[in-house]
Amino acid sequence: MKRIKLCYIGGGSRNWAWVLMQDLAFEQEISGTIELYDLKPEDAQTNAVIGNTLLARHNPGHWTFHANPSLEDALTGSDVVFVSILPGDFAEMAIDVHAPEAYGIYQPVGDTAGAGGLIRALRTIPQFRAIAQAVKTYAPSAWVINYTNPMTICTRTLYKEFPQIKAAGCCHEVFNTQKLLATVLEAAGCAPKGSIRREEIHTRVLGINHFTWIDRASWNHIDIFPYYTQFVARHAETGFHQAEAATTFAAGSASGENADAEQAAEAMRRALFSSAERVKMDLFRRYGLIAAAGDRHLAEFCPHSWYLASPEQVRRWGFALTPVSWRIENRDALIAQARAYREGTKTMTPLSSGEEGIRMVKALMGLESLVSNVNLPNQGQMPDLPRDVVVETNAVFSLDGIAPIVGGALPTDLRHLVMHHVLAQEGIIEAVFEEDYEKAFRVFSQDLAIQTVSLTEARALFDRMCAKTVPAFRYGRSGL
Repeated sequence: MKRIKLCYIGGGSRNWAWVLMQDLAFEQEISGTIELYDLKPEDAQTNAVIGNTLLARHNPGHWTFHANPSLEDALTGSDVVFVSILPGDFAEMAIDVHAPEAYGIYQPVGDTAGAGGLIRALRTIPQFRAIAQAVKTYAPSAWVINYTNPMTICTRTLYKEFPQIKAAGCCHEVFNTQKLLATVLEAAGCAPKGSIRREEIHTRVLGINHFTWIDRASWNHIDIFPYYTQFVARHAETGFHQAEAATTFAAGSASGENADAEQAAEAMRRALFSSAERVKMDLFRRYGLIAAAGDRHLAEFCPHSWYLASPEQVRRWGFALTPVSWRIENRDALIAQARAYREGTKTMTPLSSGEEGIRMVKALMGLESLVSNVNLPNQGQMPDLPRDVVVETNAVFSLDGIAPIVGGALPTDLRHLVMHHVLAQEGIIEAVFEEDYEKAFRVFSQDLAIQTVSLTEARALFDRMCAKTVPAFRYGRSGL
């Protein structure tokens, strides 16, 4: 069994950190220490108790969680660094998502593209510059696996600040599309229902995070595209709701006196985050490629009139606008849940997430080889996009290396839309590195949704949205 040291920046997370704990409960090939670092040390300490309790019960002797208040100590000697942070707080995210609504601009997510994604980036880039510098100083040979959004901008910032960093951005949106493609094949009679595993669906992935595309897909030597074409013809107008897996990010199974409340909260979560896949299918009709992200993300990359012109249009397309008020309520519920786990009044039941973070770590430690979708600087794997910008393609994970696999070229009309966002991402990063507030506004004003309002209105909205973000952006970096 290989022993490693893993540093978790954002170690108080009640999302990805809990996923990691539960997946480690099933892991038998690696062991070691996980250093939890968080700007709120008490949250990291709570997670250390939760993780140690869970692993002592389900995988004893393999892993030790430690809440470390020193980023230097947490990083020093680390083999792998996970980064999962919330840039700012939900009060700021509420501005990202809801301030544009006064101008008729609606965002289901608001953390990657559009007005919300660009303003969130202004908070995030300084933090990731600080992370890159800390890795450079204390763990320059460690692999950094980032889960934080905006994924592309975070990963690009790490490399721009520390060009020799070994970092990758990881996202599960492609996994969900693979599950959908398995369902398509089963519905067509190619295999019994529930018999095709996601990992058996082989796809060629290309594009940028949350605006990712598949131009080849197969299972057991069967080309999936003809079946997907038939599937779209049947469901494009009415939508298709795929049954969700029982596994959720945060929880384990609901039990005890609060079970009814937890089940009600889970029902609300599904209502807010599920979709009818109609955006995905509409984009297939437009471009002939399979959009490999959820409808809520995909819609934000497209012209505003297509899917987001009004709440009514959003409902017609079969997805939902997620209010930040729900995220605040969910956070408070998770804080209470974490307290119950720590005090022992509730027990976390481990469920395998189906994520590939642990498999990536094992591959980088030389224990296996893995092909997965990943966000990396473009060194030719996307030949029709600029070099060094961060793109999402498949890559091979192996001992101390991630080798991107060359993808195909995007159709010209789709490339034009993707390039709009590539240049916006590059522009907002340049603006922060140069501390140029006006450049940031120019990038913001050219966003597809912002172009629906006057320049004067765009300026007023930008200034309002930047009210809490600007000090860290204009007057120096946010430290950790």
